[in-house]
Amino acid sequence: MDSYRCTLCGYIYNPAIGDSARGVEPNTAFEDLPANWRCPRCGAAKSRFVKV
Repeated sequence: MDSYRCTLCGYIYNPAIGDSARGVEPNTAFEDLPANWRCPRCGAAKSRFVKV
């Protein structure tokens, strides 16, 4: 699974880790995140992320 970087703040979403603070389990692909998921650091929308 690919990691994605927020273009606003540089946060890296790592699918192996997920986002436990927002109920996203480890091994959740970026594409499978809910449409309303936001960057945990700056609140940017998924559309502001790029594959790294």
